[in-house]
Amino acid sequence: MRRKMAAGNWKMNGSTAALSELTALGDAHSDPKCELLICPPATLITAARNTAAKQIAIGGQDCHEAPSGAHTGDISADMLVDAGASYVILGHSERREDHNEGDSDVRQKARTALEAGLKVVICLGESLEERESNNTLDIIGGQLAGSIPDQVTGENLVVAYEPIWAIGTGKVPTLDQIGEVHDFIRARLERRFGAGIGRSTRILYGGSVKPTNAADIFAVSNVDGALVGGASLKAADFSAIITALEDA
Repeated sequence: MRRKMAAGNWKMNGSTAALSELTALGDAHSDPKCELLICPPATLITAARNTAAKQIAIGGQDCHEAPSGAHTGDISADMLVDAGASYVILGHSERREDHNEGDSDVRQKARTALEAGLKVVICLGESLEERESNNTLDIIGGQLAGSIPDQVTGENLVVAYEPIWAIGTGKVPTLDQIGEVHDFIRARLERRFGAGIGRSTRILYGGSVKPTNAADIFAVSNVDGALVGGASLKAADFSAIITALEDA
C-alpha cells in the first residue's frame, strides 16, 4: 500500500524567519495520514530539521553527481545528509532548463544520492510545445528511462510529473491528461522494475496545485500526492492541500 505524500519545494525562497511556517505546519498536522516533506534552500536545511516536528521530513533541492571535490558552490549528497536531509529533488525542470541538466546527469546524481542514503524525488515533464505536438508520452518515457537508475526501490524512489507549462503559471492539465500520464508512468515502472517496485513507487503531480484544485487532482488514478511549489511556502495554504490529500 503506497503512503501518500505531500512535498513542498520552497525553491529559492525563505529565510530563518520562514521557519515559523514549519512550526505551524507541524501543529496543524501532528498525526498526518500522509508523508510530509519540505525541501527548503540548502542554507536552511539544518535549521529546518531542528525546527520541524518529527513527522515532517526535510529534503534538499539538488545535489552534485560527485560525492566530493573541487566544485565551488555545489552541494554533495553526503553534505545534505549531514545537514539533516533525508530526501533530495532531482531533475526539476528549472534545473534541466537553467543548468542544462540532461537525463544522464539526473541519473548519476540519483545514483550518488542513493549511495549516500538519501531518497530521491525524480521530476519529469514536457514543455508546452511538446504537449501541443502530442509528444508528451514519448518525452516522459524517455525521461523515465534516462533519469532513473537501476538501484531504486519502491522505498527510495518518488516520481514527480510536472508539466513544465503548468509550473507557476496557474495553468493545469485536464484531469484526463494528468491521469493519462500517471497511468503511463505506472505501467512503465512496472514493465522495467516489475510489479513490486512498479506498484509501490509513489507518483506525485506538480504544477500549480492549490487548495482549490487539490481534491480533484488527488482523485485521479495513480496520483499519490503532490510536489507543491509556491503554495508550500505558507502553512495555511499547504495545510489545505495536505487535508485534501488525507481526505482523498
